[in-house]
Amino acid sequence: MEAWFAYPLIGAVAGTIGGLLGVGGGIVVVPALVWMFHANGFPESSIMHLAVGTSLATIVPTSVASVRAHHKHGAVQWPVFLHLSPGFALGALLGAIAATYVASGQLKLLFGVFLCFIASQLALASNPIPQRDLPGRNSLFAVGTFIGALSALFGIGGGNLTVPFLLRCRLPIRQAVATGAAAGIPIATIGAAAYVITGQGARGLPAWSAGYVYAPALIGIAAMSILFAAFGAKLAHRLPTALLRRGFGVFLLIVGLRMLIGEMG
Repeated sequence: MEAWFAYPLIGAVAGTIGGLLGVGGGIVVVPALVWMFHANGFPESSIMHLAVGTSLATIVPTSVASVRAHHKHGAVQWPVFLHLSPGFALGALLGAIAATYVASGQLKLLFGVFLCFIASQLALASNPIPQRDLPGRNSLFAVGTFIGALSALFGIGGGNLTVPFLLRCRLPIRQAVATGAAAGIPIATIGAAAYVITGQGARGLPAWSAGYVYAPALIGIAAMSILFAAFGAKLAHRLPTALLRRGFGVFLLIVGLRMLIGEMG
């Protein structure tokens, strides 16, 4: 029997960590769903695609809630976001389509490599050094496309890639984080919709699935992650976040390596 209560728990953890450390919930949700789906006996050929598609779907409401909070403080740089958004949307579509040509095991391997990269950034706890001003519209479109494609491929909202880019372009940290949060809206919306469409007709998908989006996980994770993101944000003012980022980075590194070893071994 499937333990549906685990999905709200995953959402609570992802929301708390996201609010506390400023990292995207997808890097927590995808590995957790891979483990859950495997334990529930879902088809191995679809587990990674289900995890990624469902993760993207959970990011849509959490991104909207996050952006509303940032917008009230005037932190979202909407002109920058609007220049990046067409690239985000195109990249998310391309990334989701590309994922259909990648076997679940290979996608798991790629995600493990990506997770190790994110883990190293967190463990070092260093912000990118500002190097240049924001590029022109065409360059922002290209950057947005690249970020959107990787994000849709790995089931993340794009903030983990957008924020470092904006910091290198001399945006203040508060504005970079807020604008990076907004990236999740077009990336997750287009990406999740594409996973719903590309998953039609896939064999052995569990009941309550819409393509590669699993509804029970979507509902449980999204509802709790929104609630607990605010809780995590409050904790950020009381706990040593720099130390926690390093610790979480080490944890993610272990998870990433286990995904690599499990697929390569």
